[in-house]
Amino acid sequence: MRLEQTILKNLIKNEVFTRKVLPFLKEEYFSNTEDRLLFKEVAGFVLKYNQQPTFDALNIEVDNMRGTTDETVKNIKETLKIIDDDKTITNQDWLVDSTEKFCQEKAIYNAITHSLEIMNGKGKLEKGAIPSLLSDALSISFDPNVGHDYLEQFEDRYEYYHRVQEKLPFDLDFFNRITKNGVPKKTLNVVMAGVGVGKSLCMCHFAASYLSQGKNVLYITLELAEEEVSKRIDANLLNITFEDLMNLPKDLYKKRIDNLKTKTNGKLIVKEYPTSSASAAHFRSLLNELHLKKNFVPDAIMIDYLNICASSRIKPGVANSYTYIKAIAEELRGLAVEFNVPVWSATQLTRGGYNSSDPDMTDTSESFGLPATADLFLALITNETMEQLKQVQVKQLKNRYNDPSQNKRFVIGIDKSKMKLYDVEQSAQDLADSGQDEPEPIPRKFEGGKSKFKGLKV
Repeated sequence: MRLEQTILKNLIKNEVFTRKVLPFLKEEYFSNTEDRLLFKEVAGFVLKYNQQPTFDALNIEVDNMRGTTDETVKNIKETLKIIDDDKTITNQDWLVDSTEKFCQEKAIYNAITHSLEIMNGKGKLEKGAIPSLLSDALSISFDPNVGHDYLEQFEDRYEYYHRVQEKLPFDLDFFNRITKNGVPKKTLNVVMAGVGVGKSLCMCHFAASYLSQGKNVLYITLELAEEEVSKRIDANLLNITFEDLMNLPKDLYKKRIDNLKTKTNGKLIVKEYPTSSASAAHFRSLLNELHLKKNFVPDAIMIDYLNICASSRIKPGVANSYTYIKAIAEELRGLAVEFNVPVWSATQLTRGGYNSSDPDMTDTSESFGLPATADLFLALITNETMEQLKQVQVKQLKNRYNDPSQNKRFVIGIDKSKMKLYDVEQSAQDLADSGQDEPEPIPRKFEGGKSKFKGLKV
């Protein structure tokens, strides 16, 4: 019996197998017309009645098929008879593995075929769809996990409670405090701020910090050129201003880079995409390609920034901004889970939130659904006084790693000429409220009762 017939047989006779593999099988995976039509009838029956069809039901449905020749009906019935007569019990694990491989091979073959048609101008899709076609095909995988058995797997659960969670720590004290020493894997972390406040600077600093720790970092930019992002990270890691960097002789620049290489085992890859052109599907394809070509597996992914990504599920203009941005956030978090890394990204404020001294999650540009998806959501706040002091205030809006009421606000130093964040003296923390919802009394220390929060920018 052919593999395709074996799959069809078990779709009819083996409920456990059917529930597991049916969501991944497609009509076009079957090579001949009779098998495709039979699969269509089986899948349609399961979908409609939530149970497998009997052979009697299938024979009746086949007799009632429209648009098929008598020869085709005869061949389908012969296949049904072969399947019905076969009493062989196939090894379940082998069958699932073989079916998974079957789906993967067929999906890749179809993706390549469709891509060639597109390249030759015969396909219905644009050339830009090719990366998504290939990445979707390569990502097909049956998930063996059927869930956590609460009563039976209590020992696994206990070990999980006492397991030291692997995190990526910061080089900044308060960030480590609020996250209990770093962000875990499989998380989406977002920084929100207005234009020019420091979103990209924050992203670059974290990337530089991770590289200094010997970690592999993938920095995806949809706004700045690859060279511009690299220049910012140069300024940070070489501890040099942009002006001095531009005037640095080539031999000295090389010497500093060579010195940097001796201090880290990590790698940093910066990849640029046109604004609003790339989605999680493109990033997945990139990650697979980096693994194959460079043996590069990131420990952290920076995406600068979320609002100018595309969704791999929803076309722009089809859904409202809430749904669209939420979909992007969900896809990026899914990417974090799939590749077992923390993902950092950023977002803009609404026009109303830009001038707010106390922004909250409703001030998120375009979608409140974004902070609902994020694990850590931070706002950067500044005003003229703080800019003069080279400081920025950080407000916790959401934190799944710790109690966000602790150190709800804190102050960090910011050096835009070197793209650096740094810890400040404890006295500077007087700017931040201590986690209370009423911040008014705090600023009075600075200007005789006149609030310094007036005119804060985010």
